[in-house]
Amino acid sequence: MKLPKELINGFIIFTGIGLYFLLMELLGLADIYFLRLFNVLFVFYGTSRTLKSNFAEGKTILVSNAVSALLTALTGIFLSIIGLIVYSYAKGGDAYVGSLSKTFLFGGEPSVMTYSISLLFEGIVSAVIVTFMLMLYWDTRYSSDKHGAES
Repeated sequence: MKLPKELINGFIIFTGIGLYFLLMELLGLADIYFLRLFNVLFVFYGTSRTLKSNFAEGKTILVSNAVSALLTALTGIFLSIIGLIVYSYAKGGDAYVGSLSKTFLFGGEPSVMTYSISLLFEGIVSAVIVTFMLMLYWDTRYSSDKHGAES
């Protein structure tokens, strides 16, 4: 049984984000919020792999490629949020999230679930934006496939 490329590339996104944040924590850089923004590069990479594979297979229909790209990005995001929840509880639950939230966008004392849900919404938005950006990039690379015909 062959796994769908969306799932494989979503797992690559999850692995990349997870290793990136573990490395940041090991290096003592987890409190620098600016570095947390670079996780979008892993979303770009995994989603771009899916689109590159689709176009290599001759799939040039915009809508099906957009759905495939969005599924890839969302798979990575959902797996990453689940990983964050598990990791947060392993590190102390709400107390661990409280230490993270001091340098992030939250005020007060967020719980693990509040923190994770808000990051889930942020991740969904970034997945949609990344998908649109990559669709524009890949669509122009193959524009001759649909715009070259004379009417």
